[in-house]
Amino acid sequence: MNLLSKNSLLTSSSRPDISMPDESLMTLPERVLQFGTGVLLRGLPDFLIDKANRQGIFNGRIVVVKSTDGGDMSAFAQQDNLYTLCIRGVENQKLVEENVVCAAISRVLSAKKQWSDILKVAVSADLQVVISNTTEVGIQLVHDDINQFPPVSFPGKLLAVLHARYEAFNGDPTKGLVIVPTELISENGTKLNDILLELAHLNGLDGAFIDWLETANTCCNSLVDRIVPGRPDPATHHALTEMLGYEDDLLTISESYRLWAIEGDEQVKNVLSFHKADEGVVIRPNIDQFRELKLRLLNGTHTLSCGLAFLSGLDTVREAMEDEVLSAFMQSVMLAELIPGIPYSVDEKVAQRFGFQVLDRFRNPYIEHRWLAITMQYTAKMQMRNVPTLIHYYRQWQVTPRYMAIGFAAYLLFMRATHQQEDTWCGERNGETYNIYDDQAGYFADLWARLTPEELTTTVLQNTTLWGHDLSQVPGFASSVASHLTQLINSGVRETLSGYFSAVEAVTV
Repeated sequence: MNLLSKNSLLTSSSRPDISMPDESLMTLPERVLQFGTGVLLRGLPDFLIDKANRQGIFNGRIVVVKSTDGGDMSAFAQQDNLYTLCIRGVENQKLVEENVVCAAISRVLSAKKQWSDILKVAVSADLQVVISNTTEVGIQLVHDDINQFPPVSFPGKLLAVLHARYEAFNGDPTKGLVIVPTELISENGTKLNDILLELAHLNGLDGAFIDWLETANTCCNSLVDRIVPGRPDPATHHALTEMLGYEDDLLTISESYRLWAIEGDEQVKNVLSFHKADEGVVIRPNIDQFRELKLRLLNGTHTLSCGLAFLSGLDTVREAMEDEVLSAFMQSVMLAELIPGIPYSVDEKVAQRFGFQVLDRFRNPYIEHRWLAITMQYTAKMQMRNVPTLIHYYRQWQVTPRYMAIGFAAYLLFMRATHQQEDTWCGERNGETYNIYDDQAGYFADLWARLTPEELTTTVLQNTTLWGHDLSQVPGFASSVASHLTQLINSGVRETLSGYFSAVEAVTV
């Protein structure tokens, strides 16, 4: 079976069940510079740009910057930067099954080996937009030297790109870029802009450039919302390959629901003209409501549930929603605690409608969203997604949120490393090893090695560096988390959760 490429696919006869790109789309100018190659970018922004190109609206392709070598780097090269997005879901009570070969990516460049080529893109007159998704820890200030080849951090790389552009066009105010970070942090555009300005001062860049940086460029706050799991499991991948009739090492599955909310004015709308191609792209002066609903309900539920579900022996979100106990927890934590705890003024009916929609998305029979992938940077996600909700919930109701306490206890247990393989800390589930991909993994390994569960709970909750607050000061939360953690260890995760919900049901009845 042939590998997806221009020669193997685009010269063959068309298939009605596969939306193929016209060859003319592969010669469009490079208007976008994208930092990151992940499936979320391919499944939402890149797909939406591809859709607009097909409608003759945006007419621009994407140059992708990859910070690390290996991985999918060779796959892009071998497949002429084409990839298949298999969209599966339910819309308006109808099943959606679409297969789209996306051609929006023109090339993928290695930051380590091809930095000079990236700087050439930076000074192109065609370039208009920068997109990024460098995970939730990517938008951080690092005392970076932008003259390094390349700079270390994402903001350092972006500042180097902007400085090269400023110099190439002699500070022309019309040559600024619209920058749209999609990292899931509040006010991601505002924070990135602040970091760029501070980094410019740290690098001793002149005042004229800093003025151009502030006035000619726009960093937009944005929010992406689409469930795009990683590579399909072998059985699903094989079935899709047989159906498609070709091999695709970049094959990606996504749900049909899509939202890319971008904060911007009419000038931003004009540059991001691809918004006209799909109602899932929303550009408004304020997107706070979109962000809060998605961050607190969808992502917050994921984060509070992933430890419990994974340690219970369940591998995917769909499996959890088919499990009576785990689905009861997920529904309870979302509807009973996360919605009342949203630290933003949202109409309760709007929030509940969004919440039930999220639960339906979790039940999507086509999506295999793996819990282990959701645990990546678990600590940072817990802080950003759930700590503000926890604090607001207590302030509103003066009650300790019991479901959040259980979810937090499972997070602590998941972070219990038993050994280290090369540079990665690992835990164990039913005798099998799993990787802990978290910047705080070493910190937790040290605590678990020398503290009791109760001592560990108190120490972690008091760590204001992790949470921005002393969570042990939330009345009753530390004792509740410690009690649940002890139960999870002594009785088992699933057994504890089953007993808890049986008790709740008995009390309710």
